[in-house]
Amino acid sequence: MGFSPANPTPQFATAEYAGSGDVCKSCNQPISGGYYRINGSLACERCTTQLQSQLPKDSHAAFVRAFTFGIGAAVLGLIGYAAFSIITGIQIGYISLAVGWLVGKAMRTGSRGIGGLRYQIAAAVFTYAAVSMAAIPISFSQISKDKATNPRQVKTAPANPGASADDADAGDSAPASSGGTPVPAAKPKMNFFKAIGVWTLIGLASPFSALQDPFHGAIGLIILFVGIRFAWQQTGAPKIDIVGPFQSPAPAPTPAT
Repeated sequence: MGFSPANPTPQFATAEYAGSGDVCKSCNQPISGGYYRINGSLACERCTTQLQSQLPKDSHAAFVRAFTFGIGAAVLGLIGYAAFSIITGIQIGYISLAVGWLVGKAMRTGSRGIGGLRYQIAAAVFTYAAVSMAAIPISFSQISKDKATNPRQVKTAPANPGASADDADAGDSAPASSGGTPVPAAKPKMNFFKAIGVWTLIGLASPFSALQDPFHGAIGLIILFVGIRFAWQQTGAPKIDIVGPFQSPAPAPTPAT
């Protein structure tokens, strides 16, 4: 067929009118009787019907496939973004563009060419989540490096040099001595699921937290939104504009000689 969804824009500089001698842009056969306009190009009834039957139909199964492919692409994008930053020590926002393209391409592949608003919303969410959540492994890596650079000081000697080891152990286990400094109570450990929730919120807010450095933070947000736009455009519905049917004018009678 000559009206592929991948190239919906007709390459014509002037309008076309069905008349004597006009041909279908798909089968190159002369148009007689009814005709249609597909993205501005003339098409016969047979080719139009064939195109309509070939257009992919949206379904729950197609969306589930696209959703699954999108999650996989988002995870790969997150890992790639974080790995690049951890290995090189450089946090470059342009990787957001690659993540957006990857998510959009994966969802388009999963849906087998079907697109639409719900696909676009899912692609935008996956792209934002992948880029923002990459801040979590990057933060953990930075904390690990800081601990290795500045090891924690461990107290090995008792406060009173004349005290025995047994006295020191007894002093450590006591909450406070009568004339000494009170021993601070140990902080309660955070619940695992609560910790996951807190880190998730920190990750999702990381693109806006970066605005503490207004210049670089704003540039990072702009690049992220461009990446989201890549994903949005790739998961849009195919633009097939079919108008008609129209009736071509009857040929003028041949004058008698």
